Amino acid sequence: MKIDVNNTYFSPLVENEQAGCRLDKFLSQNMPELSRSMVQKLIGAGNVSLDENIITENDFKVRYGDSFCVLVPEAEEAEPQPEDIKLDVVYEDDDLIVINKPAGMTVHPAPGARNGTLVNALLFHCKGNLSGVGGVKRPGIVHRIDKETSGLLVVAKNDMAHKGLSEQFVKHSIERTYYAVVYGCPNPMSGMIEGNIARSRFDRKKMALVASGGKHAVTHYKTLCTNSGAVSLVKCNLETGRTHQIRVHMSSIGCNLVGDKVYEKSGKTQIKGLSAEVKSFVNAFPRQALHAASLGFEHPRDGRWMQFECGFPRDMVEILDRCELKMPSTE
Repeated sequence: MKIDVNNTYFSPLVENEQAGCRLDKFLSQNMPELSRSMVQKLIGAGNVSLDENIITENDFKVRYGDSFCVLVPEAEEAEPQPEDIKLDVVYEDDDLIVINKPAGMTVHPAPGARNGTLVNALLFHCKGNLSGVGGVKRPGIVHRIDKETSGLLVVAKNDMAHKGLSEQFVKHSIERTYYAVVYGCPNPMSGMIEGNIARSRFDRKKMALVASGGKHAVTHYKTLCTNSGAVSLVKCNLETGRTHQIRVHMSSIGCNLVGDKVYEKSGKTQIKGLSAEVKSFVNAFPRQALHAASLGFEHPRDGRWMQFECGFPRDMVEILDRCELKMPSTE
């Protein structure tokens, strides 16, 4: 593959015989346009991630089915600058901060989104007091939610908090509850979706369920209400946290998220049971109808359980109202 600066690339899947190899060695061998020293610099700068987790250790042991996201920045990459952007702070102490992120805000700077990110806002709000483990461009960032997904995420203010929170994400002990408005109605109406997820071999912007390899992924879902089976409100609890997990899993059972342009199905304008006006509104919804409403974890300093919830943003309230779907209690 040709490697250019200012672009994001995905490594090949780790094969059986490569499992246990150092990350820097694996990437340099499988992305030959990048020298091993360049790979090590990218890792150290927080430009390599696996699923939702930033990897900063060169000696990280790769596992069968892993596929790494590698951002190759400009040669003279500017550090993100503090920006006075209003944040919806749900909780804050000396170690961490919990933010209710609005839809449309990118978590950290990337090509095409240098400014206006959550990182820019955090640098201003925290006056530079963020964990450096995530690298210059991702200070304090422990996990991500998609740009067009709204809701809760936690940010580390120091390296101790970053390490403690990251370990919980690796162990899948973090509690995360999402609400999604989907086309159709899941059948059965509640259950568990289990299927390995990997980067699609046909479209590198997509993730996909794979028969072998990839990363183990489990989503527990419950249909809270439906309007004539045309659209439904579904509660999703993540047992694992893979890139696009809910979007991929719900799509796999024929219930892709309203507004999801990446995983949308053809013929969605033919949904039955809704008025023409409501159909038009639903099909024009400008982002995936997904909200991270609940987040729970052990405080990395003293181990006490922290649980946070946030209500639905205005656009989610509106689509529920238009579709006559009952609003769940998230308070």
